[in-house]
Formats: sequence, structure tokens, C-alpha cells
Amino acid sequence: MPKTPTKRRPVTRAALLDSARSLFTERGFHATSISDIVERAGLTRGAFYSNYRDKEELFLALYDVHTDSLLAALREASVGPGSLDQLLARFGERAREPQWFLASMEFTLHAARQPELAAELAEREERLVEGLAELLTAALARLGLRPTITVTDLSRLMISLFEGLAALRASHGTHDDARQLPQRVTPRILQALTEPVEDPGADGIIPAGI
Repeated sequence: MPKTPTKRRPVTRAALLDSARSLFTERGFHATSISDIVERAGLTRGAFYSNYRDKEELFLALYDVHTDSLLAALREASVGPGSLDQLLARFGERAREPQWFLASMEFTLHAARQPELAAELAEREERLVEGLAELLTAALARLGLRPTITVTDLSRLMISLFEGLAALRASHGTHDDARQLPQRVTPRILQALTEPVEDPGADGIIPAGI
């Protein structure tokens, strides 16, 4: 069990998180050991175990940090005119971060074989789903639109789409077809899954690019 929090604990945790993120993205989750993490952080194994139960708990903490950063970036992008366009563009950029994408997908497959760990990861994924759903609702409303499915389902669909496209880019590199696919398909998906709010003044036009 972790010791009583001290003034130094936030500094230690930040060092462990920074070290883990660098190593997980460089080498992958499985190829990175706890010894590697503490060595790069300039800490001891005792410092690790006084803060985290195991490497999985550390990755989940890192996942939380990444989700917080992503949602903050999406909120910033979704302010003002063209907010839906900017929101999806920013989300696409972040989803296509190749090193983090590969590390998170590796961990997802690892967790899928362990029901308790999979449940913990699913709880964290729902935070992103809910946060994106809130931003999509506001951005669509500014265009006089609403989804024809639940906004939660629309959020999950967008996340799945961009993660799938990130996987495509990982296997196809920078091929033009993979690079331009989001711009071609996302507006059509949104047009198919939204409708004008009952307001004659709303034009109901989805932006052409993302």
C-alpha cells in the first residue's frame, strides 16, 4: 500500500510518469521494465512501489494524464466560429500521434486478456467518451444541428473512427490515401447522423474539412 502522502510525492509521481511515457512510446509497454522506468527517472524501486502497485497502475495513471490533456486541447479548439471543424481537426491530430497510439493499443490488448484490468481501462475510456460527447453537443448546436443517434454513441463512433484511421496510418505510413481519408469521410458521416434542430434559421451545413 502507498505510504502517507508527503510533499515530495507529487514530484516523484511526475518523474515516474515522465519516464514511463518516454519509455512506453520508445520501446512499448511490454519491453519496458520497472527497473528501466526508475533508472531513467533517477529513482529507486522503493519509490516506485510507494506510489504504484505495478506497471499497469502506472500506465492507467498515464492514461488519465493523456485524457486530461486531450480534453483540454479539445475544449480550447471548440471555442468560437468553426468550432466543430476545429474540434475534429484537433482530435484527429492527437489521435494520430503514432508513438502514443501504438503504446496505448498495446496496453489495450494486454488489458483485454485480464477482466479486472479491462474494466479499469474501460472506466477511463468513458471519461473521454463523455467529454467528447459534451463538446460535440455544443459544437453541433451552434450549427443548428443535433445527432440522430445518442450523442454518446456519436462520440464513441468518432473515437473508433479516428483510432481506426490511426491504425491505418501506422500500417500504411504517410500514403496519401491514408492521410486524406479523414477529410473525405468524416463530414459525410456527420451529415448522415445529424439533422437540423427545428429552427428555420439554421442552415444545417456540416463543414467540409476537419
